[in-house]
Amino acid sequence: MLSVNNLYVKYGLIEAIHDVSFQVNQGEIVSLIGANGAGKTSILRTISGLVRPAAGSVHFEGVAIEKEAPQKIVRKGLSQVPEGRHVFSGLTVQENLEMGAFLRNDAEIKADYESVYSRFPVLKERRKQDAATLSGGEQQMLAMGRALMSRPKLLLLDEPSMGLAPIFIREIFSIIQEIKAQGTTVLLIEQNANMALSIADRGYVLETGKIVLEGTGQELLASESVKKAYLGG
Repeated sequence: MLSVNNLYVKYGLIEAIHDVSFQVNQGEIVSLIGANGAGKTSILRTISGLVRPAAGSVHFEGVAIEKEAPQKIVRKGLSQVPEGRHVFSGLTVQENLEMGAFLRNDAEIKADYESVYSRFPVLKERRKQDAATLSGGEQQMLAMGRALMSRPKLLLLDEPSMGLAPIFIREIFSIIQEIKAQGTTVLLIEQNANMALSIADRGYVLETGKIVLEGTGQELLASESVKKAYLGG
Protein backbone atom coordinates (compact mmCIF):
# COMPACT_ATOMS: atom_id res chain seq x y z
CA MET A 1 0.00 0.00 0.00
CA LEU A 2 2.80 2.42 0.96
CA SER A 3 6.34 2.25 -0.37
CA VAL A 4 9.09 4.63 0.77
CA ASN A 5 12.20 4.33 -1.38
CA ASN A 6 15.71 5.73 -0.77
CA LEU A 7 14.31 8.74 1.10
CA TYR A 8 16.53 11.67 2.04
CA VAL A 9 15.23 14.65 4.00
CA LYS A 10 17.30 17.74 4.74
CA TYR A 11 16.72 20.89 6.79
CA GLY A 12 19.28 23.30 5.41
CA LEU A 13 22.63 21.54 5.73
CA ILE A 14 21.32 19.03 8.27
CA GLU A 15 20.42 15.60 6.86
CA ALA A 16 17.56 14.29 9.00
CA ILE A 17 16.77 11.17 6.93
CA HIS A 18 19.42 9.16 5.09
CA ASP A 19 18.49 6.60 2.42
CA VAL A 20 15.41 5.21 4.21
CA SER A 21 13.32 2.54 2.50
CA PHE A 22 10.39 0.60 3.94
CA GLN A 23 6.89 -0.56 3.03
CA VAL A 24 3.47 -0.94 4.59
CA ASN A 25 1.16 -3.64 3.26
CA GLN A 26 -2.61 -3.37 3.29
CA GLY A 27 -4.15 -4.52 6.56
CA GLU A 28 -0.98 -4.24 8.63
CA ILE A 29 0.07 -2.30 11.67
CA VAL A 30 3.67 -1.28 11.01
CA SER A 31 5.60 0.36 13.86
CA LEU A 32 8.58 2.64 13.33
CA ILE A 33 10.48 3.01 16.58
CA GLY A 34 13.49 5.06 17.59
CA ALA A 35 14.81 7.52 20.11
CA ASN A 36 13.71 11.14 20.21
CA GLY A 37 15.38 12.95 17.30
CA ALA A 38 15.91 9.81 15.21
CA GLY A 39 13.85 11.26 12.35
CA LYS A 40 10.53 9.48 12.81
CA THR A 41 8.35 12.58 12.56
CA SER A 42 10.30 13.83 9.51
CA ILE A 43 9.36 10.61 7.71
CA LEU A 44 5.66 11.01 8.51
CA ARG A 45 5.65 14.67 7.52
CA THR A 46 7.25 13.74 4.20
CA ILE A 47 4.65 11.03 3.56
CA SER A 48 1.90 13.57 4.37
CA GLY A 49 3.30 16.15 1.95
CA LEU A 50 4.26 18.64 4.67
CA VAL A 51 7.97 18.23 3.90
CA ARG A 52 9.54 17.81 0.47
CA PRO A 53 12.26 15.14 0.26
CA ALA A 54 15.74 16.02 -0.98
CA ALA A 55 15.75 12.70 -2.83
CA GLY A 56 13.82 9.46 -3.00
CA SER A 57 10.17 8.63 -3.56
CA VAL A 58 6.95 7.85 -1.72
CA HIS A 59 4.35 5.70 -3.49
CA PHE A 60 0.81 5.12 -2.23
CA GLU A 61 -1.16 2.39 -3.98
CA GLY A 62 1.44 2.47 -6.76
CA VAL A 63 1.26 6.24 -7.38
CA ALA A 64 4.07 8.67 -6.53
CA ILE A 65 2.89 11.24 -3.99
CA GLU A 66 6.10 12.91 -2.77
CA LYS A 67 5.37 16.05 -4.81
CA GLU A 68 1.64 16.21 -4.05
CA ALA A 69 0.01 18.87 -1.83
CA PRO A 70 -1.11 17.65 1.62
CA GLN A 71 -4.83 18.05 0.86
CA LYS A 72 -4.49 15.90 -2.27
CA ILE A 73 -2.74 13.23 -0.24
CA VAL A 74 -5.63 13.24 2.26
CA ARG A 75 -8.06 12.84 -0.65
CA LYS A 76 -6.11 9.77 -1.78
CA GLY A 77 -6.74 8.11 1.57
CA LEU A 78 -3.92 9.03 3.97
CA SER A 79 -4.64 10.83 7.22
CA GLN A 80 -2.19 11.79 9.96
CA VAL A 81 -2.66 12.23 13.69
CA PRO A 82 0.18 14.63 14.53
CA GLU A 83 2.51 14.47 17.49
CA GLY A 84 1.09 16.60 20.28
CA ARG A 85 -2.49 16.08 19.01
CA HIS A 86 -2.98 19.66 17.69
CA VAL A 87 -6.74 19.72 18.11
CA PHE A 88 -8.50 22.98 17.27
CA SER A 89 -8.73 24.26 20.84
CA GLY A 90 -11.24 27.04 20.12
CA LEU A 91 -13.69 24.66 18.44
CA THR A 92 -16.01 22.15 20.05
CA VAL A 93 -15.48 18.41 19.86
CA GLN A 94 -18.17 18.16 17.18
CA GLU A 95 -16.62 21.00 15.17
CA ASN A 96 -13.21 19.31 15.31
CA LEU A 97 -14.76 16.17 13.84
CA GLU A 98 -16.43 18.27 11.16
CA MET A 99 -12.98 19.61 10.22
CA GLY A 100 -11.86 16.01 9.75
CA ALA A 101 -14.63 15.57 7.18
CA PHE A 102 -13.89 18.91 5.48
CA LEU A 103 -12.90 17.35 2.14
CA ARG A 104 -15.89 15.00 2.03
CA ASN A 105 -19.28 15.54 0.44
CA ASP A 106 -21.16 12.28 0.75
CA ALA A 107 -24.16 10.79 2.49
CA GLU A 108 -22.17 8.75 5.01
CA ILE A 109 -20.72 11.60 7.07
CA LYS A 110 -23.45 11.54 9.73
CA ALA A 111 -23.04 7.79 10.19
CA ASP A 112 -19.29 8.28 10.57
CA TYR A 113 -19.82 10.84 13.35
CA GLU A 114 -21.82 8.21 15.20
CA SER A 115 -19.12 5.61 14.51
CA VAL A 116 -16.49 7.89 16.08
CA TYR A 117 -18.73 8.59 19.07
CA SER A 118 -19.36 4.87 19.46
CA ARG A 119 -15.61 4.19 19.49
CA PHE A 120 -14.91 7.13 21.83
CA PRO A 121 -17.97 7.47 24.12
CA VAL A 122 -16.32 10.21 26.20
CA LEU A 123 -16.27 12.44 23.11
CA LYS A 124 -20.02 12.03 22.69
CA GLU A 125 -20.50 13.18 26.29
CA ARG A 126 -18.36 16.23 25.55
CA ARG A 127 -19.43 16.91 21.98
CA LYS A 128 -20.43 20.52 22.75
CA GLN A 129 -17.36 21.32 24.87
CA ASP A 130 -14.37 23.24 23.52
CA ALA A 131 -11.52 20.88 22.72
CA ALA A 132 -9.26 22.93 25.02
CA THR A 133 -11.24 21.67 28.03
CA LEU A 134 -10.44 18.00 27.36
CA SER A 135 -7.73 16.04 29.14
CA GLY A 136 -4.64 14.96 27.21
CA GLY A 137 -6.01 11.48 26.65
CA GLU A 138 -9.37 12.82 25.50
CA GLN A 139 -7.61 15.20 23.10
CA GLN A 140 -5.67 12.24 21.67
CA MET A 141 -8.96 10.41 21.12
CA LEU A 142 -10.37 13.52 19.43
CA ALA A 143 -7.33 13.82 17.15
CA MET A 144 -7.75 10.17 16.15
CA GLY A 145 -11.49 10.60 15.63
CA ARG A 146 -10.88 13.70 13.50
CA ALA A 147 -8.44 11.75 11.32
CA LEU A 148 -10.88 8.86 10.96
CA MET A 149 -13.56 11.26 9.71
CA SER A 150 -11.65 11.52 6.43
CA ARG A 151 -12.19 7.74 5.99
CA PRO A 152 -8.48 6.98 5.53
CA LYS A 153 -7.18 3.82 3.94
CA LEU A 154 -3.91 4.41 5.80
CA LEU A 155 -3.76 6.10 9.20
CA LEU A 156 -0.46 7.70 10.23
CA LEU A 157 -0.06 7.97 14.01
CA ASP A 158 2.76 10.12 15.43
CA GLU A 159 3.56 9.36 19.09
CA PRO A 160 -0.03 8.71 20.22
CA SER A 161 1.07 7.77 23.76
CA MET A 162 3.15 10.89 24.40
CA GLY A 163 2.32 12.56 27.71
CA LEU A 164 -0.57 10.24 28.54
CA ALA A 165 -1.30 8.39 31.76
CA PRO A 166 -0.83 4.58 31.59
CA ILE A 167 -4.60 3.92 31.60
CA PHE A 168 -5.04 6.14 28.52
CA ILE A 169 -2.02 4.55 26.81
CA ARG A 170 -3.55 1.09 27.12
CA GLU A 171 -6.88 2.38 25.82
CA ILE A 172 -5.28 4.15 22.83
CA PHE A 173 -3.34 1.03 21.81
CA SER A 174 -6.46 -1.10 22.15
CA ILE A 175 -8.29 1.34 19.85
CA ILE A 176 -5.44 1.16 17.30
CA GLN A 177 -5.95 -2.61 17.15
CA GLU A 178 -9.71 -2.11 16.68
CA ILE A 179 -9.06 0.35 13.84
CA LYS A 180 -6.91 -2.26 12.10
CA ALA A 181 -9.53 -4.98 12.67
CA GLN A 182 -12.11 -2.79 10.93
CA GLY A 183 -9.97 -2.51 7.81
CA THR A 184 -7.73 0.55 8.21
CA THR A 185 -3.99 0.08 7.72
CA VAL A 186 -1.80 1.79 10.34
CA LEU A 187 1.71 3.23 10.31
CA LEU A 188 2.63 3.90 13.94
CA ILE A 189 5.51 6.14 15.05
CA GLU A 190 6.18 5.62 18.72
CA GLN A 191 8.83 5.96 21.44
CA ASN A 192 7.06 3.39 23.63
CA ALA A 193 8.78 0.52 21.83
CA ASN A 194 7.28 -2.25 23.94
CA MET A 195 3.68 -1.20 23.28
CA ALA A 196 4.33 -0.36 19.63
CA LEU A 197 5.98 -3.67 18.78
CA SER A 198 3.52 -5.75 20.82
CA ILE A 199 0.67 -4.77 18.46
CA ALA A 200 2.72 -4.53 15.25
CA ASP A 201 2.70 -7.02 12.40
CA ARG A 202 6.10 -5.67 11.39
CA GLY A 203 8.47 -3.01 12.61
CA TYR A 204 11.51 -0.93 11.72
CA VAL A 205 14.13 0.59 14.03
CA LEU A 206 15.36 4.06 13.12
CA GLU A 207 18.63 5.49 14.46
CA THR A 208 20.01 8.91 13.46
CA GLY A 209 17.98 9.00 10.26
CA LYS A 210 18.72 5.45 9.11
CA ILE A 211 16.84 2.16 9.40
CA VAL A 212 19.15 -0.24 11.24
CA LEU A 213 16.83 -3.18 11.90
CA GLU A 214 13.56 -4.63 10.64
CA GLY A 215 11.42 -7.66 11.33
CA THR A 216 8.10 -8.80 12.71
CA GLY A 217 6.93 -7.15 15.89
CA GLN A 218 7.73 -10.29 17.88
CA GLU A 219 11.18 -10.66 16.30
CA LEU A 220 12.09 -7.11 17.26
CA LEU A 221 10.73 -7.56 20.79
CA ALA A 222 13.02 -10.59 21.13
CA SER A 223 16.06 -8.81 19.66
CA GLU A 224 18.83 -8.29 22.18
CA SER A 225 19.87 -4.98 20.62
CA VAL A 226 16.28 -3.69 20.75
CA LYS A 227 15.91 -4.87 24.35
CA LYS A 228 19.11 -3.11 25.35
CA ALA A 229 18.36 0.16 23.53
CA TYR A 230 14.60 0.52 23.94
CA LEU A 231 13.15 -1.98 26.41
CA GLY A 232 15.52 -1.66 29.35
CA GLY A 233 16.78 -5.20 28.86
